[in-house]
Amino acid sequence: MKQTGTSSATPSATRPVTLDDALWERVMAATDGAIAPCYQCGVCTASCPWGLLQDEPANVRMLMRRAQLGVAQTDGEMWWCTTCRACEEQCPRGVPIAEVMLALRKLAWQDGHVPKGLSPVMWSLHWDGNPWRGPPSQRADWSRGMDIPAFTASTDVLLYAGCTCSYDNRSQKVARALAGIFEASEVSFGTLGEDEPCCGDAAYALGQHDYLNQIVEANTQRFEEAGVRTLVTASPHCYDMFLNHHPPRDGFQPLHYTQYLAQLIREGSLSFDSDYPIRATYHDPCYLGRRNDVYDAPREVLAAIPGLELTEMPQSRADALCCGGGGGRMWMDTKVGERFSDLRAKEAVETGADVLVTACPHCIACLEDSIKQTDSGMRVIDVAELVAEAVAGTSEE
Repeated sequence: MKQTGTSSATPSATRPVTLDDALWERVMAATDGAIAPCYQCGVCTASCPWGLLQDEPANVRMLMRRAQLGVAQTDGEMWWCTTCRACEEQCPRGVPIAEVMLALRKLAWQDGHVPKGLSPVMWSLHWDGNPWRGPPSQRADWSRGMDIPAFTASTDVLLYAGCTCSYDNRSQKVARALAGIFEASEVSFGTLGEDEPCCGDAAYALGQHDYLNQIVEANTQRFEEAGVRTLVTASPHCYDMFLNHHPPRDGFQPLHYTQYLAQLIREGSLSFDSDYPIRATYHDPCYLGRRNDVYDAPREVLAAIPGLELTEMPQSRADALCCGGGGGRMWMDTKVGERFSDLRAKEAVETGADVLVTACPHCIACLEDSIKQTDSGMRVIDVAELVAEAVAGTSEE
């Protein structure tokens, strides 16, 4: 049944809208009823980072209201969401707004309303096992020249590089640094090499959840057959997928590498022989911090480096500004002047730190592009890379 009514979706005019009961039922099913508690307070729109960059930012409140009423989402605003969950930190009703946005994207795929450029990402994931359009035969190229052991059932830790650290040249350095740290700490670890599967983050973030279920099922079987117990990821996105979107299994523990390095430091397996004087400021990745409440582990690792001085940015921990690369935005264009990372880079430079440290390959990519525009000389570096430098006592300028 369709009804015609009015809506003040824009402040300048009142326009007719169509209420579609069938669409309402689809939205309620896709969101599992999560939109129902929203009472239109508007806190989500006020806390969305897009408001810092756009004259007319994504109106989250309006998106939620449309979903509640069964109004077609024809402007594609749900694709702006980086799923950073800044809005959820402030929502008085505890609505999982990011998950609602992803559910709306799922419906957009079904209805054929998807931004250009995203279909090839999904086809690459389907055919090549990664969203970077790289051949499976090159997945282990990040470890070229290193004697990285293959994972076996007797190995303690599976080092999971992930797609970005496997195919992105800059992020490959992070995986190499981690492997070097593990070797120096005498960790019993291995990798799956060319057989490492995608965690499914791209399918999740872009709303291809039916395909994601297939990926999760295949991964679960793969890890069970390999005897994986402790899985350490280079990326918070992979950590989030294995922790929250793969079924729990007795004896299976996914960890982000900062959690594991902090554990090694507490056990005395990872230590530093000399001072490494450097001023650092740390950027909290959304998928590590707000999504999984991992704030202390990266800071514990940095605090263990003798000589390192950590200066926090005004917006940190749960209040940290998103880099702009989450929620599938890595695969979509963002106009110059509308990038969260530009604001974050400015904030980092103002601390007077030598390095901007983070723990996510997506953040590295976004922040490095923005830091280059500041002419500050500040380096963007991953925690793993900084630890590797401190262990070796050298700095890579």
